Amino acid sequence: MILIYSPKSSPRLEFILKFIFNDIQGVEFQLTQDLNEFESSKLSKLNYSSEKIDGCIQIVPEGFLFETDILQKEINLSEWGGNKVFFETSKDSDVPFDLFAASFYLISRYEEYLPFSADQHGRFEANQSLAYKHGFLHDPIVDQWSCKLAGTIQNKFPEYKTCEREFKYISTIDVDNAYAYLYKGTVRTIGATMRDLLKLNFNENIKRFQALTGEKDPFDTYGYLDALHKQYGIEPHWFFLVGNYNTYDKNLPLDNESFQELIKEISENAEIGIHPSYESNKDFKQLKKEFDYLSALSKEPIKKSRQHYLKLLFNETYQNLLKLGIKEDYTLGYAGDVGFRAGTCTPFYFYDLYAEKETDLKIFPFQVMDATLNQYLKLNVEGAIELVSEIINKVKQVNGTFISLWHNESLSDHGHWKGWESVYKTMLENIFKK
Repeated sequence: MILIYSPKSSPRLEFILKFIFNDIQGVEFQLTQDLNEFESSKLSKLNYSSEKIDGCIQIVPEGFLFETDILQKEINLSEWGGNKVFFETSKDSDVPFDLFAASFYLISRYEEYLPFSADQHGRFEANQSLAYKHGFLHDPIVDQWSCKLAGTIQNKFPEYKTCEREFKYISTIDVDNAYAYLYKGTVRTIGATMRDLLKLNFNENIKRFQALTGEKDPFDTYGYLDALHKQYGIEPHWFFLVGNYNTYDKNLPLDNESFQELIKEISENAEIGIHPSYESNKDFKQLKKEFDYLSALSKEPIKKSRQHYLKLLFNETYQNLLKLGIKEDYTLGYAGDVGFRAGTCTPFYFYDLYAEKETDLKIFPFQVMDATLNQYLKLNVEGAIELVSEIINKVKQVNGTFISLWHNESLSDHGHWKGWESVYKTMLENIFKK
């Protein structure tokens, strides 16, 4: 237990204290505005004010957590114990920056509420983020700050004990395209065949013919993934795209029985979630239709979600998910780079900055995606393995939750995924090695 003194409180302050102390450090805290109670307490104590108080840890507030507007901030970086920090307040206090305000800025995704230049898909890109610009995108910096804070408190209060949390791994698989060639329908199959002929891509048409005449479809990696996950005792989360066919949504027709059976079979042995289509971002009725369809197939309401193309707009996307009753979202990560979009490897509840309140939607930020490594960063297999290993080690150092995003097709050894099966296998080996 730690007692925290602040002359005033706010929803932002209460939210971030709960995240830092309950979720990361695993300790209880009590927030008080009573100075007499604080000074007389025998508990471990933290003073969150500009007032000097003997016998406690001090963090001087920057003021950000007591605001209710969403305003552009001038942010300057400094260092604390080897970590980059911002919202510096007082070099005389135990922690020279407002750790709580800086953490809230990153966790709430405050910068994504401000005007930004979106990419072609309307997304906030990694290179626009504070973390990318200042070189800490690849660090779970909020968790690192929290660990340093715990050590600072323990130096003054040896009785302060944090519950050592354990490193966790969550494998998530997106099914954007269940099969490379099968069940596409006559029109799509003929169209794809003609396109490959015009490109003189004869090998693709040979593979298409082989799949259509009985050989295994390259994207049918479900049995292989199931065996691999059982080997390591992994319970993956699967996200299915069930939108209408269009430019960016190219899964199978929803009335295809084989596709339906695939979803049903996987849902019997693993947790499945919705992969809201590109189209559904502009149409809540379409989103609801997809949700109802997938819920009917799984025979229970869907509770997990991840946006197709990682299309995420604060805070409209999350509000739509809340309307559906979605409890967990796995979208938060960048397409263009690996790392920690919210500065953390700890799941947290979405804080609605417009309403200034914590919601019931839990955010599970992922750190690496197969397409990021292959198509955006254009790494070779060895480079991808090395970068993923680096991220895993950083999550392990703070006993956080490592979340990977893979696709069934990236295990196919087909097309631009030739040789990439080893990236996923090596990632699992690195996760579970002693």
